[in-house]
Parts: sequence; C-alpha cells; structure tokens
Amino acid sequence: MKKRLVSMIVIFVALMMVWSTFARAEETSAGRRERAEGDRPTARGARPAAPRVPGLLGLSPDEREKMRERWQNMSAEEREKFRAEMRERFGATGRPTQREGQPRVFEQQIAQLKKEQEQNIKELREILDLARKEKATQTAKRVEQLISKRQKAFQERLQALEQRRQRFQRTRPERPEAREPDRAAMKRAPAFALSCFEGKQVSLAQQRGKVVVLEWLNFECPFSLYHYKTKTTMVDLAKKYKDKNVVWLAVNSTSHTTTQANQAFAKKYKLPYPILNDKPGKVGKDYGAKTTPHMIIIDGRGRIAYDGAIDNAPNGKIPQGQKYVNYASEALDALIANRRVTTAQTKPYGCTVKYPK
Repeated sequence: MKKRLVSMIVIFVALMMVWSTFARAEETSAGRRERAEGDRPTARGARPAAPRVPGLLGLSPDEREKMRERWQNMSAEEREKFRAEMRERFGATGRPTQREGQPRVFEQQIAQLKKEQEQNIKELREILDLARKEKATQTAKRVEQLISKRQKAFQERLQALEQRRQRFQRTRPERPEAREPDRAAMKRAPAFALSCFEGKQVSLAQQRGKVVVLEWLNFECPFSLYHYKTKTTMVDLAKKYKDKNVVWLAVNSTSHTTTQANQAFAKKYKLPYPILNDKPGKVGKDYGAKTTPHMIIIDGRGRIAYDGAIDNAPNGKIPQGQKYVNYASEALDALIANRRVTTAQTKPYGCTVKYPK
C-alpha cells in the first residue's frame, strides 16, 4: 500500500512539472500571437489603431476617443508630426527598446529556470528519501531516473539560453562606452582675492572669460625649484600661452614665507607672472592643494578643468616605459581648441604644502 502511495505521488509530481512547462509555453505563444497581431496591417474599413504615444494611458476615455478620431483622418506626414507632439507633451517613457532590454530578459529567464529547477529537484529528492525509507526499491529507482532526466533537461535548456545570450552580445551593435564624468571637471572654482608680494590685489573675478592657471609654489621645495632652476617649465609655459587668453598665477601657501624672499625669487628667475600671498592657507585649502607644485587650471566659465601634477616626471624622472607628458600643457591646448580635457585629474607630486598648524 505504501509503495503504491509513493508511486502515485511520483506520478502526480511529474504531471505537475509537465503542466507547468506546458502553461509557460502557452503563455509565451499567446504573447507572440498578440505581438504578431499588433504588427499586422489594419483590415480595409477597420478603424486604425490609436497611436502609441507616451502617457496615452493617463488620458481620460473622452480624450482617447478624440485622439483616435483625429488619428483616423491624418495623413502619414501629419501622423509623424503628431507623434512628435505627443512625445514632447508627455515626455519619454523611459522604457528600454526590445534590443536594449534583451540582455535583462535573458538574465531573468536564466534566473527563473534555476529557481524552478532547484525547487523541483528538492521535491523529487524528498520523495526519493521517502521511498528509500519505506523500502520502495522500484519507486526509488524511478525517482532517481526522473531526477537524472530532469537534470539533463535543465542543463540543455540552460546551455541553450546561454548560447542565445552570447549570440546576442556578439551581434549587438557597439555603443560608445559611457564615460564617468571627471570629478575635477564638475567642480566650480572657488572665488578668491589675494595680494601679490608686490602689493597688487588679484582676484579670480578679474579673470572672467580667461583660462587661469594656478601653480602652488614653494621655492624651498626641491620639486618646485626643479622647474625653475634645472628646467624653466613654469616660465616657458606661461610665456607660451600668454597671448592665448591664459593667465598664469603662482600661489605661495607656505605659512613661514616672507615678502622679501618671494620678491627675490621672482626677480632672480624673471617670473612673467605674480606670486600670490596665501600664507594663511585659506585659498590653498579651498582648492585642496596638497603639494608643491600642484596645478589647478580653470576654464573660461569658472570650472576646474584640470587638477593635479605639472607632468609625469618628478625631478625629471620619467617612469620606466613611459614617455614624458606635460599634463598642464595638454589641458591648456585642449581648452584653447575648445576641446574636452581628456586627462582632467592626476595625482600631484612634490613637498606637502606647509599650511599653518
């Protein structure tokens, strides 16, 4: 009696699995028929379907009826214009196109298949355990065969879905990779007004419409001094871009620096730009200046276009396998040509800025 009961349970479970598969197939088939019918041309004399436009379901019945009547009397050109009006009125639906949504469909189908398989195998194993416990040898053997068959069918279906997904990915048109907005380029440059060591006041507001280069300078730092004593990087760049709507400003945020020392340095190296006095360190901290040199380049609209090192060669040492790159020069060339700065942020090198403690 117990063996017969177990056999009936096994048959019932198997029938339920078949019925579940059949129901999904019917649902899929019905969906396909609906889509196919929706794509068929309208029969002669039949009322044309209402236009599919964003927000249509949000209209009242009267508004939808008026829209259908209007649609029926339109020419092809008028219908296209009408669609554009509706898109502008109601906005985009935000729904992905069939091709855009396809990868997500594959993922959902695979996840659902795995979930159903796990549940079915769990139920079958429970029946198998019961059959073994009741010593229903033949029933247990049949359940084992059913589990094996079910596992094989699952693997075949899963493999088919994976192959379909791979084929879709291979044939999917390439899209430009979405670039993450550069954090530096999104930041607006903080306003400032500082006096240079000669006494003249300089503010960011005075430079409106111009590209502004801020160079954090400490001539006691060997990394800063290298670009004046060994190489004339800063002075050369300032002269190169002077007549291209570029303003170069050195900023000294060293807390113990003196007016006399800055004036002597400017005279010795014939600086064509002023050194701004930021001994309190407020402007340096506002801009997040970390080292000397640390370069900040501001575009004509007052946004930070570049934030980082002057180049990739601290004290002239270029990393092995790399070519020399002057990041500041590249950024300035891009801004002058009205192009996007491709390298908007790098890690600055040098001595730490000696802010007041």
